[in-house]
Amino acid sequence: MSQDKNGIDATRRRLVGAAAALVPLQAFGQSGDVPYPERNITIYCPFAAGGPTDIAMRALAEAVSKILPRRAIIDNRPGAGGALAAQQMAQVAKPDGYTLAQVPLGAFRLPHMTKTTFDPLNDLTWILNVAGYEFGVMVRSDSPWKTWQELVAHARANPGKLTYASPGIGTSLHLTMDDIAGREKIRWTQVPFKGTADSVTALRGGHVDAAAGTPAWELVDAGAVRMLNTWGPGRNKRSPGTPTLQEIYGIVSNSPWGIAGPKGLDQRIARILHDSFRKAMADTTFVQTLERVGMEVFYMAGDGYAKWRHETAVTEKAAVERLGLQYK
Repeated sequence: MSQDKNGIDATRRRLVGAAAALVPLQAFGQSGDVPYPERNITIYCPFAAGGPTDIAMRALAEAVSKILPRRAIIDNRPGAGGALAAQQMAQVAKPDGYTLAQVPLGAFRLPHMTKTTFDPLNDLTWILNVAGYEFGVMVRSDSPWKTWQELVAHARANPGKLTYASPGIGTSLHLTMDDIAGREKIRWTQVPFKGTADSVTALRGGHVDAAAGTPAWELVDAGAVRMLNTWGPGRNKRSPGTPTLQEIYGIVSNSPWGIAGPKGLDQRIARILHDSFRKAMADTTFVQTLERVGMEVFYMAGDGYAKWRHETAVTEKAAVERLGLQYK
């Protein structure tokens, strides 16, 4: 599940404005090695086209395409709470560096929520963590709820009738909303979609009462959507009057995501990819795109990244079991 204020944020690394290490030109074809890459690289995106993840991934692909001698191409593979892309890559892709996947936090939950042979710790070659999502709860500006407390009060008075859209069952949004419902002793109804773009469309169309997802800041700025809370460690500079879950419940949910390849990826290729993506993370357009869609750069790699993954696997399993979402 999401990490609290003693978890992820203790290791957060802000890279905005920092210059990443240059990738040595000889890395793309060292003496005696087969040159890499010789053709375009496909990156599976775990959410639908047009949503914040898709937008961020396309900006990252464009940035890394400026560094590598071949292009990075995005292939959308939504499903399984964001874990389908990594699972499919692990099961069918060759470990040659030409098929990668964006891996969100939901990949650590999938083995505990459904029957699968996929193991995110052992079936992937983890390259680096790139960024973290920012989340929040939104309602239409013409809704009767002006504050988070009013929405919760309505849910309490109308058990199970208040509906909220999420990017899918088993996502950080789903688990955090279930956690809140347990704390408040209320019931609301999740309506899962394949990404935040679809969730926001449903919200704007009046098909759901609220949406939990990456803040639609452009709609907030236009006055079409109202933020009731945000889920980061501090108040968002774009909405400083909006309270955080940390203030209300002591919860921080910012859901890191990284890039991985299939198990058995050659370490020379993994290093080329790491260094290339690391440099791409400092690309001005990419950083600005993250800010626009409600994310921020969050770099992890090496032993620290491995430690985080193993700790996360434990906490996510516990969260799934606590909320009764485990596979029977």
